[in-house]
Amino acid sequence: MTHDKDTANLMEKVVSLCKRRGFIFPGSEIYGGLANSWDYGPLGVELKNNIKQEWWKRFVHQRTDVVGIDSALVMNPKVWEASGHLSNFSDPLVECKKCHNRFRADQIEGKDCPDCGGELTKPQQFNLMFKTFIGPAEEEANVAFFRPETAQGMFVDFKNVLETTRRRLPFGIAQVGKSFRNEITPGNFIFRTREFEQMEIEYFIEAKDWEKYFDHWLGEMKQWLTDLGVAKEKLHFDDIPDGERAHYSKRTVDIEYDFPFGKKELYGLAYRTDFDLKNHMDKSGEDLRYTDPVSGEKFLPHVIEPTWGVDRSVLVALLEAYHEENIESGTPQEKALLKKQGKLPTTPAAKALASAKGEAETRVVLKFPKWLAPVKVAILPLSKKENLSAKAKEIYAMLAKDFVCEYDETQSIGKRYRRQDEIGTPYCVTVDFATLGEEGDEQKDTVTVRDRDTMTQERIALADLSEYLRKKLS
Repeated sequence: MTHDKDTANLMEKVVSLCKRRGFIFPGSEIYGGLANSWDYGPLGVELKNNIKQEWWKRFVHQRTDVVGIDSALVMNPKVWEASGHLSNFSDPLVECKKCHNRFRADQIEGKDCPDCGGELTKPQQFNLMFKTFIGPAEEEANVAFFRPETAQGMFVDFKNVLETTRRRLPFGIAQVGKSFRNEITPGNFIFRTREFEQMEIEYFIEAKDWEKYFDHWLGEMKQWLTDLGVAKEKLHFDDIPDGERAHYSKRTVDIEYDFPFGKKELYGLAYRTDFDLKNHMDKSGEDLRYTDPVSGEKFLPHVIEPTWGVDRSVLVALLEAYHEENIESGTPQEKALLKKQGKLPTTPAAKALASAKGEAETRVVLKFPKWLAPVKVAILPLSKKENLSAKAKEIYAMLAKDFVCEYDETQSIGKRYRRQDEIGTPYCVTVDFATLGEEGDEQKDTVTVRDRDTMTQERIALADLSEYLRKKLS
């Protein structure tokens, strides 16, 4: 098989596939949409949930030193005063005097408008907080904000978590949830949006140990990226210099990825010192110090913060998984099936015509890691004949108890294989006449299991099917 991953067109192809196959739709589309608003469809929500659930299992359930919370989206405005967001959470904004488009001043080159060449205004700081009002009256006294990050909920709840769980340092608080930023220039599909989802941990430590735990969490993030299927050569780990870091950070590493639109931040790791707890203790008047159970010493813990973007994880997973393959030299089983259906061209002229039409020779396949695939198993009766459909639905009911499955009996088996390849389904179970015993007793109550990546097929007894798939998918 030959492989094609043309970077120039990759983003366009992935966006098209996401819309066509039900991963991600434009938000409010029937009303003309809303700029950079996206809805996750049936397959997209499965993919997104797989990422969040694996993250929670790995970093909360499988560790003894991390607990989870789910804090409110709208918090007391004093939280954002203490955190510095109301005064410091801003980007430099410029506006074109001619076309009136607005841009982040630090993301454009030159002094002219990148859209029309017009003159730009001088930069002004634009606060990214999403403002709302509590109650029926839109008065200044009722102003509140949607959270711009999940972190502050964990700092505000630090004392409650400490008292109820009786954790000792080092320990972490984890949270997965939505955040909101009034971005000046959102874009690049789901890469930068005003509403997005984060997976964050605030890991509380003694100040003297910060370098050790910073390195620990950097290693954890690298392993996560490997397990997500991200190529190491596309990753960059940039230490942010003094003067360019966030106001709370003593050390920050931006984990960047080579997107089709350039090298951009994917995740981040920051040493926030005791900035947040100290400010919240000063502003609230609550004692947020930790008491050492041995020495009795009271002190404010310092914090290491690893941050993962959920939506950017989805985008990178799709980009890494997308492949186009020439299957002219595919497996004998695949070629035999296509030939039987009259879809494998044999003469040079027919091959050229098929290639021009995009038929038979090229397949699009999402090679997700198996744990990540939205659908794990597809059950496909060879045809719509009632006896085959009945048996296939029986097998679906059996497998659906353990795996996310899809049942499909529409169009030829070859086209159905292609549809499953295109959404990344690792295994297709085909129910044929041999399954029913119509080709002899030897293959009765067996099915064909097709592997997504190799396209090889194996005959498996129904009695062994669940365990076979469980081992393959584990």
